[in-house]
Amino acid sequence: MIKEAGALLAAAGAYLLAIMPGKGKRADKMAGVFYAHRGLHNKKKGIPENTMAAFEKAVDAGYGIEMDVQLTKDEKVVVFHDFDLKRVCGVDGDVDDYTYEELQAFQVEKTKQKIPLLKDVLSMVDGKVPLLVELKYKGLSSHVCERADEILRSYRGEYVIESFHTRALWWYRKHRPEVCRGQLAMNFQRQEGNYNLPHIAVRHLLLNFLGKPDFIAYDIRDKKAVSKNICRRLFGCPSAAWTVRSPKQLKDVKAYYDSFIFEGFFPVKTEARL
Repeated sequence: MIKEAGALLAAAGAYLLAIMPGKGKRADKMAGVFYAHRGLHNKKKGIPENTMAAFEKAVDAGYGIEMDVQLTKDEKVVVFHDFDLKRVCGVDGDVDDYTYEELQAFQVEKTKQKIPLLKDVLSMVDGKVPLLVELKYKGLSSHVCERADEILRSYRGEYVIESFHTRALWWYRKHRPEVCRGQLAMNFQRQEGNYNLPHIAVRHLLLNFLGKPDFIAYDIRDKKAVSKNICRRLFGCPSAAWTVRSPKQLKDVKAYYDSFIFEGFFPVKTEARL
């Protein structure tokens, strides 16, 4: 019995050490901030996600902006969510199958909008609102971190980075520890039927010991996720909610998160800024 109790205590200790995040201090100013998910897009009004038009609308409304970045074939950093182009542009292939110039031949959601460069988005935002930059990490190469950081280093506005891939957080922890970094997570098993070990580990935040995130961005469908709430309550690590799509959802999840990524409605803004 004593041996079993000791084993349980050891397992509990190992679990807590695994999920222990960073100190979270760099994320303090995120509290209460609303980030427009992929910009303030509206398909019915011809304003597609992750486009200059959507980002301009968010800036005009005073909301923070959540955006996704990845690399083209010629390693330009573009703002685009999916790896493949079919859903948004209606063409075959992945973003990194094309050079940036080749991508400019494609329309975004059948509008005049094009896939933008990260540097052009930063130039337009110019520090007016805080940014939440998701690194779309593909494979094992750290090039997306390196190329994005080359651009973000000279940006004078406030931003944080996040990624589902702990390797991206590890890269920032090693090379740019002063940049606030967040671990994206969700219940991949319940929501996507994905039971591979890396996704199980990310769901339970078991790789936090590597990335040492300053905040956890967690799917609101699992607002009561145990590891996320332990990180928040025990370790004081802030949580960002994604994606809130109505005032009712915001009310339902507000007690479980500290900042909010939203789309499809206009939440009440606070004065909180990064």
